[in-house]
Amino acid sequence: MAYWLMKSEPDVYSIDDLKRDRTELWDGVRNYQARNFLTSMALGDKAFFYHSNTKLPGIVGLMEIVATNIVDPTQFDSFSKYYDPKSSPDSPRWYTVTVGYLETFAQVITLDQLKEKFTPDELWVVRRGNRLSVMPVDEVVAQKLLRMAKTVQL
Repeated sequence: MAYWLMKSEPDVYSIDDLKRDRTELWDGVRNYQARNFLTSMALGDKAFFYHSNTKLPGIVGLMEIVATNIVDPTQFDSFSKYYDPKSSPDSPRWYTVTVGYLETFAQVITLDQLKEKFTPDELWVVRRGNRLSVMPVDEVVAQKLLRMAKTVQL
């Protein structure tokens, strides 16, 4: 099992939306490195849900990868903001996963707290200028994050 961190803006799709929906296709990723991480995911991998572009950015919960190597259908929808005219059903460029809800943390592990505890090499989300929406998380770092989720104080 591997660990990941996946970012979403809460006004687009939040941990509460995932809790309500139980599972969701993680569509719309249009960065090749992030796409490659998505295609590396395996069933049962865990992902930290990170709320970005919000007043209090940070890790808000945990989800599980429940389906892998799915062709992202938004690339073919000319009405979608994720439409890719260079992609076709015979030659798709964008793949994704389906995530399943596991847990909402009692408190957000804020970006400031993450910066205090981890170096940019340990946790990519704290790197200056990092804009990746999907990134790997080392097992040791993941275990620290899980412990923080149980003890974090604002």
